Amino acid sequence: MGFERLFSPLTIRSVTFRNRVLSTGHQTFLARQGQITDELIAYHRARAAGGAGAIIVESARFHDTAFSDLPEIHATTDDCIDGYRSLAEAVQGEGARIIGQLSHSGRCSARRHDGMRGVVYAPSAVPENRFHTMPREMPTEMVADIIASCGAAAARMAAAGLDGVELLASHGLLFAQFLNPQANLRQDRYGGSFENRLRPLAEALEVARAAMGPDRLVGLRISAEELEPGGLEQADVATLVRALADRGLIDYVNTTAGSMAGLGGSIHVVPPMEIAHGYLVPQAAALKKASGLPVFVAGRINQPQEAERILVAGQVDMCGMTRALISDPQMPAKSQAGQLDEIRACVACNQACIAHMLNGCAISCIQHPETGRELQYGPRKRVETPCKVMVVGGGPAGMKAAAVAAEAGHHVTLYEATASLGGQVKLAQSLPGRAEFGGLTINLTREMDRAGVTLRLNTRVTADLIAREAPDKIVLATGATPYSPEIEGADEAHVVSAWQVLQGEANVGSRAIIADWRCDWIGLGLAEYLAREGCHVRLAVNGMVAGQSLPQYTRDKWLGDLHRLGVEIIPHMRLHGIDADSAYFQHTLSGDPVILSAVDTLVTSLGHKAETALEHELRDWAGAVHVIGDCLCPRTAEEAILEGLKIGSAL
Repeated sequence: MGFERLFSPLTIRSVTFRNRVLSTGHQTFLARQGQITDELIAYHRARAAGGAGAIIVESARFHDTAFSDLPEIHATTDDCIDGYRSLAEAVQGEGARIIGQLSHSGRCSARRHDGMRGVVYAPSAVPENRFHTMPREMPTEMVADIIASCGAAAARMAAAGLDGVELLASHGLLFAQFLNPQANLRQDRYGGSFENRLRPLAEALEVARAAMGPDRLVGLRISAEELEPGGLEQADVATLVRALADRGLIDYVNTTAGSMAGLGGSIHVVPPMEIAHGYLVPQAAALKKASGLPVFVAGRINQPQEAERILVAGQVDMCGMTRALISDPQMPAKSQAGQLDEIRACVACNQACIAHMLNGCAISCIQHPETGRELQYGPRKRVETPCKVMVVGGGPAGMKAAAVAAEAGHHVTLYEATASLGGQVKLAQSLPGRAEFGGLTINLTREMDRAGVTLRLNTRVTADLIAREAPDKIVLATGATPYSPEIEGADEAHVVSAWQVLQGEANVGSRAIIADWRCDWIGLGLAEYLAREGCHVRLAVNGMVAGQSLPQYTRDKWLGDLHRLGVEIIPHMRLHGIDADSAYFQHTLSGDPVILSAVDTLVTSLGHKAETALEHELRDWAGAVHVIGDCLCPRTAEEAILEGLKIGSAL
């Protein structure tokens, strides 16, 4: 497949993009004290060097009413110009175009300072349902000041040499709030009629255009539909973009979906793997027809084949492939070279990209932890004195360690006790809607193959084998097994582990209770699996909510699905015991007993226990032994792969 359309140029005004691969604006949390950092520049340079056609920089705060303690870019003074200039030179120097982004969250924010909520301003005092914020209505003069500040920030980006600026009216943020008659109840010139509600965005675009001049771009990012009660609908958005296009205020429309004003709409900010690939293309095509302008679209487009199909159909003009570029910055170059098997495809797990941001941490990628750490883990350096390295365990930790060490020049052999690689990934990918997670194993296997790792399957490593092979260094990545504490009454009941269910080794019956201590994918996935098999399911979680440890958008999508399937979720449950008919729990807050009767099977998901037998056996071994992943401490694939990178780089 030649990807002729994907790698054809696109010219808007006097700006030519070398191809149709777009990195949409997304918060990296690599800024510091409101300024662009070397880490942020390195992050975007890597994607430009990998062949992206356009990079839209994360949204900058252009008015002080949008400031919080989050590590975001501030564009309110000329202090930002030098950072933007360095970033633009880095990206443009690699052949890509760069566009700035301006945003104000309005009511969709807790706006925390020093651990406290600040004053949140919005068009009207209408609450939202995610941050549970009741905002203060903006005075008329503040709205005018915000509009002027938008123009001033755009002028700074123009002075820094960026190719354009994009204003956010997406995801229920400030400009979208002005547009929405249910969020904008004002009686002044910025509320009431359609014309008045459009005025703040229209005037902001006007001053942005004046700042950018005739050659640079002014774009609009907007949700094609907000998918939230009281949110903008498709017809509303089509009318809005048509009005802006008719007035010549925008050069392109960048489409997404969802709203941060509620949990359901927020799922679409970064849609998880359970949502179909390219699902927003029809809505984007409708906006292209309505506006007559070039239209960009995002939403689960993670492979070049998918992007090419969308573009060939003429539905849109550019494809947002942000997470694909987070997972593999070289994806465009590999695609253009026909090296499709070399692409590290994004699996939409959301675990280290958006989840890091939601936790206030810098961006990364579960599969490619070099993302966000480009200055720390640059091009792999070859070692001067190669060693013979034995890696024990073919899960994510061992595979990453083996690939990185071999790429550095070491002689690496990976030993796996079973007939296949992947470790717990093999179980995770068997959960409903999670097959894509198996991409971790596929991608890490390719990394090992390219690096020249020798693979030994069906080989259990013992001290005798180590003595025969005489490695210089050993990396232990032996993983973990289910933690199985004594459960009172288990002898007279049917108790099985989550692993047994997923491996097809257990008959659960028609009524199951899942005791979920981990509050992660396993409990949610098992509940969905059993419910779809016709089982009555009660998910008893030792936490505030099922999926408590998961990325928010992934968890919330799953919780909605389980509600539709009739799964009963019971929070704050600590497993105490079981008998032939009932399961006994203790409420973690009140301490009161809770009895769940009429149960055929208790399925346990009570965590994992590190597999340390070989580590103990090697205590007296003279060489260097490094322990990584779940056998060091049971966690997730993200920590396992990062530790594989760290030790593989350090050997």
